Amino acid sequence: MHQLSPMIPCWTGWRRIISSEFQKFSSQFCVVLNVMMTPLIQILKSLLFFLVCLPMVAGESSWPHWRGPNFDGSVGDDLAYPQSFGKSTNVRWSYPTPGTSASTPIVTSKFVFLSSVEDRKNIKANTSKLLAICLDRKTGKVIWLNHAGSGYLPGLNHGNEHQLDSKSNYASPSPVVGRNEVVFFYGNGDLVCYEFDGELRWRRNLQQDYGDFCFQWTFSASPTILSNSLYLPVLQRDSKVHGRGVDGAESFILKLNLSDGTTSWKVLRQTDARMESRESFASVIPYAGNLLVAGGDYLTCHSAASGKELWRWGTWNVGHKQEWWRLVPSPVAGAGRVLVCAPKGNPVYAIDVGVKGTSAKLSWDSSSIRRVTTDVPTPLFYRDHFYILSDLKKILFKINPSGEVVWESKLPGKYKWRSSPTGADKKVFLMNHNAHVLVISSEDGSLLNSVKMGDEYDDSTRSSIALTGGSLFIRTNKILYCIGE
Repeated sequence: MHQLSPMIPCWTGWRRIISSEFQKFSSQFCVVLNVMMTPLIQILKSLLFFLVCLPMVAGESSWPHWRGPNFDGSVGDDLAYPQSFGKSTNVRWSYPTPGTSASTPIVTSKFVFLSSVEDRKNIKANTSKLLAICLDRKTGKVIWLNHAGSGYLPGLNHGNEHQLDSKSNYASPSPVVGRNEVVFFYGNGDLVCYEFDGELRWRRNLQQDYGDFCFQWTFSASPTILSNSLYLPVLQRDSKVHGRGVDGAESFILKLNLSDGTTSWKVLRQTDARMESRESFASVIPYAGNLLVAGGDYLTCHSAASGKELWRWGTWNVGHKQEWWRLVPSPVAGAGRVLVCAPKGNPVYAIDVGVKGTSAKLSWDSSSIRRVTTDVPTPLFYRDHFYILSDLKKILFKINPSGEVVWESKLPGKYKWRSSPTGADKKVFLMNHNAHVLVISSEDGSLLNSVKMGDEYDDSTRSSIALTGGSLFIRTNKILYCIGE
C-alpha cells in the first residue's frame, strides 16, 4: 500500500491532463463536425423545402395552366368530383371578384390565382385597372391583390386601361404557375411575374418591346410554362388594323427565362395566310417535350430548346383564300393524335403525330359530319377520347381517336356555349355565357346536373371550369365559387 500511495497523485494529474485534452479534442471535433454537417444541413433544408413545395409543382395536384395539368382539359387523380351543387349547395366558399374576366382560375395546393379588371365603381385615382389576385385555396380569403397593369395603351390610345373593345377585356388570358412563381399576362402586353408571396419578381410589356400587336380584337393567348421556361405565341396579321400595329409585322414565338423575364429566343413563325386568317388566340401546348402551335392556317411543332420548327401540317384554308379565318381553339393532343379546329363551322382535323410527335399526317377530319365543329372552345381529351364542343351547333360530341362519334348531347338554352370543356371522375363540365353549368356523363352523354350559377341576364361568362383535388372552381361574371362536397 505504501508503495502505491505515490502513484495516486500522479494518476490524478494524468486524469486531469487526459480530461483537458479530451475537452480540447471534443471541442475541435464539434467544430469539424459542424463544418462537415453544414452542407448536409443545407441539403436537408433544401430537400425539406422541395417536399413542402412539391404539391405546388405543376402536376395532377393542381390546375396550373388554363387547360390543366395535362394541357388537355383533364385530370386523372381518381377523386370524386361534385355532381350536385348550386349557388348555395356544396359551396365551400365564394369570392366576389372585382370585375369580369374570361380567364380561368389557376389553382395550386395552397393558392388560387385570378386575373381581373377593376369595375369602374371600384376604380381609385392613380391605380391600375388590371389586377393580379391570390386567394387562399381552403378559405377563399384574399392573401394579396396587386395592381399589375402599367397603364400602357396600344395603338392610337384606343380603348382604356382595362379594355380595347367591347368583346373582352385585357384580363382575358389566364395566369400560369411554375414551381415558385405565377405569371400574369394581359391583352395590352403587360407580362408580370410574382413570387407566391406576392413580391414582384419581374415585369415587362411585350408591345413596348416588340411593337404594338396587329389583331382585330384583343389579344388573349394564355402563356405556358414548361421546364422552368415561359412560352407565348404572337401570331398576328402583317398590316395595321384599326390604326393599331405596324405594316410588315411578323408573327413569332417567345421563350422567356422565368428567373428574370429575359428573352431566351424569339423565333419567327412563317405563314402564307392573309389578313385576319394570320391571327391566332391559341396557346402553346406541350407534347412529347416539344411545342404545338396552331394558327395562320397551319399546325406546327417546335423544339422547346431552340424554337426550331420540326414539322408543319396544313392547311385547312386551301389556297389561303379565306381572309377572315382567325383561330381561337388551342390544339389538343391524345392517343398519338393532335386535333386542330378550323374556324367558323369548318371541320376538325386529327393529325397523326405518333407517341413521340416527330412527324405529321392527316388521320381523319369531320368534313363528312359537318356538325362536328368548334369555333371557340378548345376540345377536351379525357379517358382516351376527344370531347368536341360545338358552340355553333350547341352539341357536345364524344369521339374516339379513329374519328367515330360515340355519342352526341344536345345543349339547352339560347346562350352560346364557349367555355372549353373539362373532365374528371367520368364527368364532363361545361358552362355557357349565362354561367349555366352542365355536368355530363363521359360514359354515355347523359345529363347529370344542370344549374345556373350566374345572374339572370349575364351574357359574358367565358371562363372554363378548373378541376383539382375533388373541387370545382367556377368563375361567373361576378363570383368565383369553390364547389366541393
